[in-house]
Amino acid sequence: MIDHINDYVFPAAFSLLPEKMDTPEARVMLLAIGLQESRFNHRAQIRGPAKSFWQFEKGGGVKGVLSHYASAPHAHDALLTLNYTLSSAEAYEAIEHNDTLACVFARLLLWTLPSPLPTTSEEGWAQYIDAWRPGKPKAETWPAFYAQASALCAA
Repeated sequence: MIDHINDYVFPAAFSLLPEKMDTPEARVMLLAIGLQESRFNHRAQIRGPAKSFWQFEKGGGVKGVLSHYASAPHAHDALLTLNYTLSSAEAYEAIEHNDTLACVFARLLLWTLPSPLPTTSEEGWAQYIDAWRPGKPKAETWPAFYAQASALCAA
């Protein structure tokens, strides 16, 4: 599935965003976070409310992306382009099965952070914690996921 994300979802998602948002660092972070959150196996959180491979909650990441000054205009454009309304409830339901929209939301959540995208696993972990605010972070799995994402993006 990770190859599918890299080969098909990324091009579709980045076509809906400004060109400057598509960077190797962004792709590495999106892959690493998807691996960390769902292993790209679960579009709905097991025993939880989060949806998409990037595991967004309606009142958390979805609401944040739709309301932050830096991300809202881009999220609105993507939703309208994909024939959705600007409703957070509709966006939340859509990201479970629309990987392109989910990826757009994940990239936009990273866009809301003031720091530049990371270039090391350690910086990536800090930024992931900052943006996703996971309830039960598992630091022990991150380095391997970040390395896997980096290798795929370098290939």
